Amino acid sequence: MTVEHDAPIHESPTHDSFVRMQDGTADDWRVIGAEFAQFAPKLPDRVLAHLKLLGGDFGGFRVDRLTHSLQTATRAAKAGRDEEYVACALLHDIGDTLGSYNHFDIAAAILKPFVSDANLWMVQHHGIFQGYYFFHHIGLDRHLRDQFSGHAHYERTAEFCELYDNPAFDAKAETLPIGEFEPMVRRVFAQPRNSIYKASTAVAANA
Repeated sequence: MTVEHDAPIHESPTHDSFVRMQDGTADDWRVIGAEFAQFAPKLPDRVLAHLKLLGGDFGGFRVDRLTHSLQTATRAAKAGRDEEYVACALLHDIGDTLGSYNHFDIAAAILKPFVSDANLWMVQHHGIFQGYYFFHHIGLDRHLRDQFSGHAHYERTAEFCELYDNPAFDAKAETLPIGEFEPMVRRVFAQPRNSIYKASTAVAANA
C-alpha cells in the first residue's frame, strides 16, 4: 500500500542508515552520536528562540507573555536567587504556545534534565499554586494547591508564585532584556545531570 504524504520526505544525502531501528549497527549509532554531539549544544539557542515566540501574545493580560517571563526572572534575579532558579523563572511559561492546557508540563519537560528536583517540582506545579490567585474567578478551587500541603517543596513553590510569578504583570516594573539572561541559560543547559542518555552524551561529547 502506498502512503501519500502532504510534505516531502527528506533523506540524508550523506548516510545510508537503517529503515528499522532494530537493524542499526554500532557504526550507525556512532554516526548518529556524532550528529547529536553537534546538535545538543545548540539547545539553548532553540529554547531562547522558542521563548521569544511569547512576544506579542497578550492573551488579555496587561503585558505580553514574554514580558511576563522576563519580569518574573528579573524579580528573581534582583532578589539574589541563583542562576538555575532564575532560569526556571524565565522559562516557567515557555510551554504557553504548545501546552495551552498544561503549559507547566512543557516547561518542566524542557528543564528536567538540567535542574534540581526542588526547582523541577516548583516549575511542574506552579500552575496549580498560581491558581490560588485566580481559580475562584473561573469556577475552580483556589485551594487546589493544598493537596500538596506538607510536601518538601510546597513552600518553595508558593513563594515563587507569591514573590515572582504573581506580581509580574506590571508594565512599569523593571524588566531586564532577554540578553541579560542568555549567559545563565547557556550555563544551566550546558550539561544534563538527569537523563537516561547522560552517559552516552558524555561519550559523544568527548569523541
